[in-house]
Amino acid sequence: MRPALLLQRLLHLVPVLLGVTVIVFLMMSLTPGDPAEIMLANQNATPEQVASLRHDMGLDRSLPVRFASFVGNALRGDFGQSLFHRRPVADVIAERLPATIELSAAALIFALLVAIPLGVVAAVHRGGILDRLATVGSLFGVSLPGFWFGILLLLAFAVNLRLLPVSGAIDFAHQPPTVTGFLTIDSLLSGRLDSLGNALAHLLLPAVTLGLPMAAILMRVTRASMLEVLRQDYITFAEAKGLSRARILALHALKNALLPTVTVAAIETGSLLGGNMVVETVFGWPGLGRLVVESIFVRNYPLVQAAVLLYAVTYVLVNFVADLLYTVLNPKVRM
Repeated sequence: MRPALLLQRLLHLVPVLLGVTVIVFLMMSLTPGDPAEIMLANQNATPEQVASLRHDMGLDRSLPVRFASFVGNALRGDFGQSLFHRRPVADVIAERLPATIELSAAALIFALLVAIPLGVVAAVHRGGILDRLATVGSLFGVSLPGFWFGILLLLAFAVNLRLLPVSGAIDFAHQPPTVTGFLTIDSLLSGRLDSLGNALAHLLLPAVTLGLPMAAILMRVTRASMLEVLRQDYITFAEAKGLSRARILALHALKNALLPTVTVAAIETGSLLGGNMVVETVFGWPGLGRLVVESIFVRNYPLVQAAVLLYAVTYVLVNFVADLLYTVLNPKVRM
């Protein structure tokens, strides 16, 4: 891909991010409730004290001035102070972001490991018992609400069977030394296998809950794409040459069938970012999604705006990377 074209595609992302920033800012600003009154609700504060706190937070300025200030500061990497934590927003997000990335990555890996093999098997054995089971399973995966399915997993494996933890990311006794902020990586770097096992035990149920809907969708897409590819002439030619079935599926069919899967996976990655708010709340996961939910309740405008902007940047960049992967999977595709 030419550098000029790459730069042009990157510049196309700017209006999207600006539009998201405007929408989020307006929605938070027009939401009923005053952050100053919420913070001072239990302190018998006088109107003068509330007005003073609003002035300190900059909430007494006009909407255009506040928006211009937010965008100008954001371009310099300054997202302001968290109204609730009284600390820089960037620092608060940086503390919670590794947990969310770890959960989203685990959910994505789970979805891909389940969806692609099942999609291939269902396509190869079209109409068979495996195809029917995979199809029915995918329908359940798409239909089950994340919060309800998560609660079911908690009741089954954490409350009744007591096999897995109920909430959190790791037990305090197994906390490894902080190096990267990612518990699984820090456990490996410190050689703490007990910490790694404990972290994975906490990660399992939230990752399955978050990744199941994505796995169901990707399975259906992979199956449909594989069925289409298996009808192509070059597959028939490969079979006529005497190539083994496994080689045809791995080297010829799957590579071309993955193009739609990559597209949908990139789109669904954005759903992981949005869905983790619910899943993190259900499982008490100390990530950014749960922090955003808490911040919405207390009208913590700067933190919500910065977090949603981060989600938007991640979403458009993941889709941009998916476009780049097209050229790798299929050289005929040009951006």
